[in-house]
Amino acid sequence: MEFILTIVFVLVLIFGIFELFMLIYTTNVLADAAKEGVRYAVVHGSNTTNPGTASTGTCSANSGSSTPSSVVGQVCNFAALSFHDVSGMTVTVTYPDGGTSNAAPNRVQVQVSYAYAPFMALGWEAAVINLGAAAEGRIFI
Repeated sequence: MEFILTIVFVLVLIFGIFELFMLIYTTNVLADAAKEGVRYAVVHGSNTTNPGTASTGTCSANSGSSTPSSVVGQVCNFAALSFHDVSGMTVTVTYPDGGTSNAAPNRVQVQVSYAYAPFMALGWEAAVINLGAAAEGRIFI
């Protein structure tokens, strides 16, 4: 009886630690994807033939595209390389200094949000955790 109680506690502890690591990994992927979107917008600034615009998009429409032509597509493709499911990810790109303009020296902000569903919800109804990350940069080109 003592062994059963002990093993149940140890297994819950191990699975809880695994779930915490996956949550931290997901948060890091979101932050890195937002930084990649800002990098793409800054590098492709106002000299690009396909200018960036302020937009909001989900990754379900952009999944599978090998050559993204927008900041949203770049963020989704970056996250898809290391993420378990990007279909629920929402990307918002804004240019706070110039409305929808990607001209230098405007800033670009990329915000990424994701509803993280734990692998082991343990029967809890509210088992979705809303995660978010943001990055900002200045267009110099």
